[in-house]
Amino acid sequence: MKSFYLTDAGRVRSHNEDSVTILKNANEEYLMIVADGMGGHRKGEVASSMALAHLGKRFTEISSIGTKLDAVNWLNDNVNEINKAIIKHASENIDSTGMGTTLVVALLTKDYLIFGNIGDSSGYVLKNDQLHKVTHDHTLVNLLVEAGDLTEEEAKFHPKKNVLMKALGAAEKCEMDIFDVDNFTSCKGIMLCSDGLTSMLTDEQIEKVLNDEELEIEDKVSKLIRKCNARGGMDNVSIAYLTLG
Repeated sequence: MKSFYLTDAGRVRSHNEDSVTILKNANEEYLMIVADGMGGHRKGEVASSMALAHLGKRFTEISSIGTKLDAVNWLNDNVNEINKAIIKHASENIDSTGMGTTLVVALLTKDYLIFGNIGDSSGYVLKNDQLHKVTHDHTLVNLLVEAGDLTEEEAKFHPKKNVLMKALGAAEKCEMDIFDVDNFTSCKGIMLCSDGLTSMLTDEQIEKVLNDEELEIEDKVSKLIRKCNARGGMDNVSIAYLTLG
């Protein structure tokens, strides 16, 4: 297995509010994290850093994540703790009002692969050279698409496409959606990203880079970020990528 992660401020934003990491414990289990912060005065990066630091610390404190049910409970418990911590920080710091973060994670063990997400950062698997989105965006336009009020194409260009319906720090209770990947051993790779990637490149464009056998994993991730910036780099971009096998 190989893994690599990278984050970039892009061409427009003055600073980077994303946080990203890939961790491995003594039991050869992997935790991948991407968090996309929001809020003025650089407080988005505080929120995303809090989420990443909390999960990272908890993951390194245990020798194994345990069963799939243990993993789901572990994620839910930690997400609740992070949510409370962000709300507490915002209430105690007047310039932090409205700060929050998206969160997408992947947990890989020898027995299972699960994803969890809140917001519009995304989790994918690469299978048979095709990119398959596993997570589900918590956005206003996604709700409208599901209700039949918008088409997928209309959603891409909707003026409110970035309006989130769920984020850490936005409400007293914040539940993470959990996704279980069947037959995960047949997957070629796992990718997490902030919406700075998916708003700039299509799935087909991402697939083409990830399937390029001549590129090392570091070059693939770097090339995807360069492509986003070449198209305007309208947002921070973060990518975590892990190859299986």
